[in-house]
Amino acid sequence: MNQGFNHTQLLKAPAAGQSLETYLAARYQHSDLPTWQARIANAELWIDGHLAQAHDILQAGMTLEWRRPPWEEPAVPTAVPVLYQQGGVVVVSKPSGLPTQPGGGFFQNTLVHWVKENFGAAPMHRLGRWTSGAVLCSSNRVVGAGIAHQFSSRRIHKRYRALLQGLPEQDRTEVTVPIGPVPYAPLGTLHAANPQGRASKSEFIVLERRQESSLCDVHIASGRPHQIRIHSAAMGHPLVGDPIYAPGGLPIPGTTALPGDPGYHLHSAELGFKHPETGERVTIIAPAPELLEL
Repeated sequence: MNQGFNHTQLLKAPAAGQSLETYLAARYQHSDLPTWQARIANAELWIDGHLAQAHDILQAGMTLEWRRPPWEEPAVPTAVPVLYQQGGVVVVSKPSGLPTQPGGGFFQNTLVHWVKENFGAAPMHRLGRWTSGAVLCSSNRVVGAGIAHQFSSRRIHKRYRALLQGLPEQDRTEVTVPIGPVPYAPLGTLHAANPQGRASKSEFIVLERRQESSLCDVHIASGRPHQIRIHSAAMGHPLVGDPIYAPGGLPIPGTTALPGDPGYHLHSAELGFKHPETGERVTIIAPAPELLEL
């Protein structure tokens, strides 16, 4: 069991005139109306510091609190190796299966919580739940601003290791398929190959051809959601075990898988950056899982 959490929101104009129960069910569709009604009856919802009722009419400017009681989170890996620590910079190796950020029932069992508790730091980028490897974290504002600028100006070197289906014809393939939202029934929309999407670039380098798969290094010049998963599929070789993306870079017809579902093999193998405090150029290698080793 975790310690629970208080979600606080300052209501804006679109909430005005709605009843509390109607607003919650429409705004937070991860739970249905009866579930929100039960939470209200359980004294979990408060408005401006007062216990709320289901039929309370909301107004802009009100402070809405959900005092969520402790709940049991799904189990996750707990061993998080520290690869580098110098001043306000920490680099850790996130294990596959550990979410980076809260969501989907996870709060304390996340990398965000782990690095905050152990280093007073925060991740400066995110990896998918089942992607392992190096994550760059900051423990102060100066370092955070410096790292954020390097990410935005594409000065962070990122190398991934991935296992692709099949055998690409070329040893090196550059993929520049744009990435953007497409219709996807389980979520409404999902990032995938989309001609109207944002510019994206990945380079795949074949390291080893196996019987029915290829071990690759991947260098990315942009950081779109699910970029490597989408671009490997766009080139006709989805990641081995990927439950969502089909050759071409769109969702597998009929699939109801979610982005956080397991199956694919992807690892953040190397990060290169300039230390914002010392000016030193730092390169960090995160040892890959056995299946992704040469």
